[in-house]
Amino acid sequence: MNETFREIKERLRRLEEILWHRGGLQNADFAQALSRVHRLVRKGDRSREPSAEIRTSLDRAETLGRAVR
Repeated sequence: MNETFREIKERLRRLEEILWHRGGLQNADFAQALSRVHRLVRKGDRSREPSAEIRTSLDRAETLGRAVR
């Protein structure tokens, strides 16, 4: 796994914390956006840079996560 994917995984962990500990489950859009990022990362090639789709989806999930806080 390259450093960029490691950074993405760390950002995902922070979003999961919001989802489970700060009431994010009540926000369906946020939960769905986070689920989408998980699927994309799982299918992604970790030996290369993350795709634009992964980055865009992660940015969207983070934006929705900020609204939950």
